[in-house]
Amino acid sequence: MTDPIEQSTSTSKTNPNPNPDSLLHPRREPFEHGLLPIQKLIFADPLQVLTPLKQKLASFSTHRVNSADLADALQISSDHARLVLDTLASVLHSESDPLVTAQPDDVDSVGADLRDLILFLYIQSYKRLLPRSHKDSAAVADVWPSTSAFDGYLSALSPLQLVRCNTRRFMPSQADEEAHQLSYLQKHLANILSLLSEPVGGEDEESLVLTVDGFEHLGFLIQYGDKGSEGVPLSQAAPFFANSDPDMPAVPVPVAQVHDWLLQNIASSLELVTEKISAKENGPSSGSDQDVAMADVSLSSAKASPVVRSPCFIEGVSKSSYVKQASDLKHSSVKVINCHDSVIYILAPLRYATIYGCSDATIVLGAVGKAVRVEHCERVHVIIAAKRVCIANCRECVFFLGVNQRPLIVGDNHKLQVAPYNTFYSQLKEHMTEVGIEATINRWDDPLALGMIDPQSSLSHPAGVSDAQAESAAHLDPDQFTNFLIPNWFEGESTGLTKDNPFPLPDVYLTSQQRNQNNLGEIKQILREAPLEENRKRELSCALHVYFKDWLYASGNIRQLYCLQGD
Repeated sequence: MTDPIEQSTSTSKTNPNPNPDSLLHPRREPFEHGLLPIQKLIFADPLQVLTPLKQKLASFSTHRVNSADLADALQISSDHARLVLDTLASVLHSESDPLVTAQPDDVDSVGADLRDLILFLYIQSYKRLLPRSHKDSAAVADVWPSTSAFDGYLSALSPLQLVRCNTRRFMPSQADEEAHQLSYLQKHLANILSLLSEPVGGEDEESLVLTVDGFEHLGFLIQYGDKGSEGVPLSQAAPFFANSDPDMPAVPVPVAQVHDWLLQNIASSLELVTEKISAKENGPSSGSDQDVAMADVSLSSAKASPVVRSPCFIEGVSKSSYVKQASDLKHSSVKVINCHDSVIYILAPLRYATIYGCSDATIVLGAVGKAVRVEHCERVHVIIAAKRVCIANCRECVFFLGVNQRPLIVGDNHKLQVAPYNTFYSQLKEHMTEVGIEATINRWDDPLALGMIDPQSSLSHPAGVSDAQAESAAHLDPDQFTNFLIPNWFEGESTGLTKDNPFPLPDVYLTSQQRNQNNLGEIKQILREAPLEENRKRELSCALHVYFKDWLYASGNIRQLYCLQGD
């Protein structure tokens, strides 16, 4: 079940000019934000393990699985069981599911729908797509998989090595990833349908049927059309359930019929995506994907489509400031990739966000209602208001967090620090309310560290190396904590009511902050009252400016002045 996936060479007849709204697509969210590196959740043969597990858990009358029953059934800790429920909630396709709408204190008791849980557990065996082969293999071998002094006994790329040898040209494109996910679904479709089906009149495969309700749960993994959650309901796209009377339950359909229809649709989508990949590879050389919005792209194309499935890409920003407001974004998710020595402001309500391969940067994310993933970053300050965050394979980064769930730390991390949220902008509270973030709950100081080895990565550490708990994050020294000021570029247009940090500061940080402010006030007063002649005052002023400039560069805060360039 864990073998590398090969793309299908199906000969099914497909529409040469398919309508994007009539194509089947994999849902990216479970594959990008729903994988947990917990060994007990990853099965060599998912069907063999999950079939009896489903039968055991189906005995509950509500067909929902709470945290305690999940921990018992999988023999995992209560912390890991809660993590499974929180992660599943963040990638569910139904916004009305009780797990999504539950208050934090009620999640353990509300539990997950059994069918969604089974699908979630099944895809934990998914292997992420490998980077494309580098033409200069010797250059890659020079940094991979040799052991570095920084890594000790483990073999891994540092974030900067990863960026240098796997530039965007060699990283998987959106089309590459979609083809990989479609191929995975194609290979495992029979097993997935078997787990969602119900027997009628026998135990053999021919007696298995799928109800319309069971079919709708496939929406966790696939969607019809190119408009995300606002697209065509899955059952309305299927000819055997379309236009069924809401007051009259649809007749269950044989699994074989559903299987054939889905395979044909997957083959059609896969053929189109494969042609797109081939056309790009054989076309003019380009460092970017044709299907992504680059950092400098015109906003007119985004405004033409009010709902877009692909994320907005902010890529390759270097030695500058970059700002996106809610009015600039028509995407529900953002990916910040390969940005260096810059300050990135994304002041908007989002569902998902990914920060990948960045270094020596400050990145501010407004309000992210589902999940944030920060991966392969080095010496980055990240300021996040979000429901949850996952940090993977990062070094010397500081995270200023306003998060409702425990920060998840996985992989090979070094010298991470966490601190409470430290900024605001005028519309922050409105954006947090819009995406469902509670300002009264901030679990920044309670990170959960999992294993160092990522079993879902095909480039994980070498076989034979035993796993160990990932290095967790230290709390930032309160004396080093400062507020981050976001410039108000659009003061005349601002309609927000947020005047300060919506997340209450812990007492130790608040006390330190007040002490630093008092010390600053005293120093200012001493300088004003110092009995110095005018020439001595000028010398003192020049010395202060020199030291301040040195501090700006040494601390990296000089990046915050990039926004003044060109003014």
